[in-house]
Order: sequence, then structure tokens, then C-alpha cells
Amino acid sequence: MKWAEHRHASWGLAGLSFAESSFFPIPPDVMLAPMALARRQRAWWFALITTVASVAGGVLGYAIGMFSFEMIEAWLQGNQRYWDGYLLAQQWFDEYGIWAVLIAGFSPIPYKVFTISAGVIAMPLLPFILASLVGRGARFFLVAGLIVLGGERMESAIRKNIDRIGWGLVALLVVAYLLFGR
Repeated sequence: MKWAEHRHASWGLAGLSFAESSFFPIPPDVMLAPMALARRQRAWWFALITTVASVAGGVLGYAIGMFSFEMIEAWLQGNQRYWDGYLLAQQWFDEYGIWAVLIAGFSPIPYKVFTISAGVIAMPLLPFILASLVGRGARFFLVAGLIVLGGERMESAIRKNIDRIGWGLVALLVVAYLLFGR
């Protein structure tokens, strides 16, 4: 909470959000939630910073997948969690197309896996960016909104249940895709 109140915390949030979308393992929610709690009147601004920086980092991940995948492929294969996520992302892209990026914005599967995979398959960049804005934005604005409405109790609940919340939202998106996306 002390770091969340620092005058340069927004830059740290942007940096973390950017890095997490392409190579860093810690999700920005861990910084967004305390910042939104510490300064509720700025929660929506923090969610916007997180979204924009995350999508910009996603474009870096896309570029890594498109131009440098061979350099990281052995590392991915050596890290079972990321390799399994990469294979799942490839499967989702085959099954759901652009919806996979939107779904990935909510899922507990590391988003960076989807950004890199989108580059590997050379997904068109504009749809990738738009789906990322919707998926990541919905996630981060949801976190900020829950913090604004629920305060400290909600922050604690989000930390304990973020994976369940993420998978619940993924299930809703899959149902929406099945009903309306075809």
C-alpha cells in the first residue's frame, strides 16, 4: 500500500503492465488493486494505464513471436507451465480465432503466451490489438470497479479468488462465443 501511494507509482504500474504482457511473470493486478484502494478517485485512471500499457506490451510479445520465436522456443519448452500454455494458446487460436485473445485477457493462463502465439501464427495485428484492448480492459476495469465498490474486503477476496474469477469469466466468454460468435 505504501508503494501504491508513491508519486511515481503510475509509472511502475505502466512498466509492470507492459512487461507482464510479453515476458514478466507477475500480473499487474497485484499493483492495480492496492493503488485503486489507496486512491479510489483515480481507480479508473489506473485501470486505463494498466490496459494501455498491457496492450503495448502485448504488441512487443506479438513481435517476439513473429520475429524471434526461435530464440525463446527452447526456453518455453524447458518451462512446462509456459509450454503447456503455448500449446493451449495454439489450440484456442485454431478453435476460436480472434476470440482466443479476448478470452486470454481474462484467463489465469499467462497473457504473454497468447501475445507471443499470436505473433507466431501472424494473426492480423489490428484485430489482435482490438481484442487485447477489450479483453485486458474488461479485466482491469473490473478489478478497479470491484475495488471502488468493495474496498479492502473486496481486494482481499480478489486476491484469494482471482483464478476462479478469471475462469468464470472465460466460461462466460466461451458461452457468448458459442451463442453469438459463429
